[in-house]
Amino acid sequence: MTNRSRPRVLSMKPGLAECLRRCAALALAGAAMTAAAQQATTGEPDADPQASPAREVVELKPYTAEYRTTARGIALDLTRKLKVGPDDSFTLTNGGKILVVGFYEVSVFRVEGTRVVPQSYVYQGTGLINRRREVHFTPGSDTIRSLYKGDWYDLPYKDETLDRMSQLEQLRLTLLNDPTPKEDISVRIADGRKIKDYKLLFRGEETVQTAMGPVETLHFERIHDDPERKSNTWVAPSLDYLMVKTVHVEDGQPVEVILTSATIEGADQD
Repeated sequence: MTNRSRPRVLSMKPGLAECLRRCAALALAGAAMTAAAQQATTGEPDADPQASPAREVVELKPYTAEYRTTARGIALDLTRKLKVGPDDSFTLTNGGKILVVGFYEVSVFRVEGTRVVPQSYVYQGTGLINRRREVHFTPGSDTIRSLYKGDWYDLPYKDETLDRMSQLEQLRLTLLNDPTPKEDISVRIADGRKIKDYKLLFRGEETVQTAMGPVETLHFERIHDDPERKSNTWVAPSLDYLMVKTVHVEDGQPVEVILTSATIEGADQD
């Protein structure tokens, strides 16, 4: 059972809307490409008769985080929330709106030990750009159902496959239980028409200036096949490894997302 006892703390053009979506939904998600995929495939390590007793699993806590993203001179406020549901299920939501363009996305998943087990993901564009994506995981099935640009695709299921949002919580869960960053890490994501494998490198510890003041973070860089694309993300150990900042560069256009406030189990961190 989840422990809840102690509180702690898009433009008028499709191109800009897509840019904001990528940064808010994809670049944010890029933060999760750490030890999640390789280290958390099972809830228990291999038995070792000489090993000390296993530590108690540190569980995910509900939170609300507010972000400000900027792209091409346009600013958008985002709200991300993690809620606990029945039977140890979780619902993660993320969204924002500017004038008549916005988006909303939701991921539903369970947690088994230190492993996130995704169930479904839905992205819905609102306003002028009414775009929808869905990803559905069926227990025992060898395929993942994915809706992309109005068509359904059957993607091959492989162990450890996540959706673009549940990977965020896999990152947090992994680092909460093993805060030692790992280098050269891969993660597998079901997205659109493909299963995508990403790689992230740990770049070190850095202090990030935010509206909440300076925050100590771990810096990760996502590796792209295209050298013109760059994605960097910073997560904060003091905030249960919430994403603090991400910068994504594509076609020479930087898009930045930065944390403005955070509440973990009811206590403001701003």
